Amino acid sequence: MAEAIRHDKTARQLRLLSDALDTGRLGPVRRLVNSLSPAEIGNLLESLPATKRGVVWGLVDPEDDGEVLVHVGEDVRESLLADMDPDEIVAAAETLDLDDLAELIEDLPDTVIEEVLKSMDRENRERLEQALSYPYDSAGRLMNPDVITVRTDVTVDVVLRYLRLRGEIPEHTDYLFVVSRRHQYLGRVALSSLLIRDPLTPINELIDDEQPAIPVNTDANQVATQFSDYDWITAPVVDENNILLGRITIDDVVDIIREQAEHQAMGAAGLDEDEDLFSPVPRAAKRRALWLGINLLTAFLASWVIGRFEATLQQVVALAVLMPIVASMGGVAGTQVLTLMVRGIALGQVGVGNLRALIAKEVLVGVLNGIVWAFVVGVVCSLWFQDLKLGLVIAAAMTINLVAAALAGVLVPITLKRMNIDPALAGGVVLTTFTDVIGFLSFLSLGTLILLK
Repeated sequence: MAEAIRHDKTARQLRLLSDALDTGRLGPVRRLVNSLSPAEIGNLLESLPATKRGVVWGLVDPEDDGEVLVHVGEDVRESLLADMDPDEIVAAAETLDLDDLAELIEDLPDTVIEEVLKSMDRENRERLEQALSYPYDSAGRLMNPDVITVRTDVTVDVVLRYLRLRGEIPEHTDYLFVVSRRHQYLGRVALSSLLIRDPLTPINELIDDEQPAIPVNTDANQVATQFSDYDWITAPVVDENNILLGRITIDDVVDIIREQAEHQAMGAAGLDEDEDLFSPVPRAAKRRALWLGINLLTAFLASWVIGRFEATLQQVVALAVLMPIVASMGGVAGTQVLTLMVRGIALGQVGVGNLRALIAKEVLVGVLNGIVWAFVVGVVCSLWFQDLKLGLVIAAAMTINLVAAALAGVLVPITLKRMNIDPALAGGVVLTTFTDVIGFLSFLSLGTLILLK
């Protein structure tokens, strides 16, 4: 429901923006654009062709430039940065939190990176360099070192006076983190507890030590899973010595979850989730050509299997008419299982411990669906071609292919994952090839054995 509302809102904003641009009056466009959040502006920019995108980008409030760049895909970001002067890029980078800057800085020209680093004070420059030393999809890249810590040997009153002295606290701060003299993480204290407890209460009486800290090298997907499982707003990040390095906040985790969803949806078609909707034709054609070429090779493999039964097809033309049904049913059944498996792998729900049970379950589902739909198709084909044997052939072939599709749907993504190949990206091509080949092979082999006797 919320996603549908968001899509309707974006479509409405895009329509209003396009109408305003068509009139040539930039004043209404500027007011409309700068009434939106940076994330909404980024979404609109991704929805515009290159010419209109450039006009709108020039009207965005410079104070929002950095946040907008963080909220667009890499291809769109590249095009926007190309339209900016180095001074504008440096100014945009200076407005970002360190975790967002760590995400953006590697896309900047080298000369601009040098200027950005020069504009930072020594402490923040060292923090940024430390963040960049961690793997891209890790907790270290996600964390923000701006965190409030307290010690166990102070009282609530001391902490409150310290907060007032600071004058402000970081966004999404629901807990203060308690550390030892060596800055090791001990637990957390809720801001709400500080407000309602007696000012003389020692902090060590309020510590919640049940929230585990996140190791700095934890994979981003695992971080998202932990936030989802425990309903965290923030979480501490520590190194191998349990030294508190920073914190991860829910807004960054929401971005991870969204990227996961986009990756699975785009990966199923062999596309990159960061691809620009209006990317240049040569670039788009080049990117898609690879997977079209791979698919062509797999299609030749299926055609080769069909060619081995040329004599059978010449004698029983009905087999050629019915072949797509067997392959299509297997492809759909396999894709259903593959989708569940890719999701389960992403969420950490699939492993050696439950693989045998998954295979057994999906094979039984394949057998059940195979029996049901084989009966339906067998009856229809028998009546259509007035040939009971032909109905039995397609029924048997469909049952075989649906069971094979279930097995492939489980084993293909597991195998690809163990080979360090993204199952969301390559699984569909491998699975389709498998179900096509098994479908054609079983159907035509049974046809040769039964119909040509």
